[in-house]
Amino acid sequence: MDKIKIGDGEIKIMEYIWNRDSIKAGEIVQLAQKDHGWSKNTTYTMLKRLVEKGMVQRRDPGFRCYALVSREQVQQEETRSLIDKVYNGSRRLFLASFLSREKLTQDEIAEIEKIIEANK
Repeated sequence: MDKIKIGDGEIKIMEYIWNRDSIKAGEIVQLAQKDHGWSKNTTYTMLKRLVEKGMVQRRDPGFRCYALVSREQVQQEETRSLIDKVYNGSRRLFLASFLSREKLTQDEIAEIEKIIEANK
């Protein structure tokens, strides 16, 4: 899979799948109806798009849905897309913007420092 392109509604569907090893499509319909007020057709349309994008696999029996991409892969691609679109690809500008507006705890600062050290 080259680039992951996913809409907001599709991410909500993926959350149901990521939170389980697998889930029946009918269960996703029920959850989406309860949580978001979506119709069966809306939910199945989004599921179909996710299958066509290669992000979800549906198998019998019961049209069980399995994630073919991880939450982390989607998070990384969405972050990369945001940085490219809003910050002209500059990770430095992104971090400076984010950190100048957020109060971090000492634990968060220590964790960020570890990540930076590991990626030098």
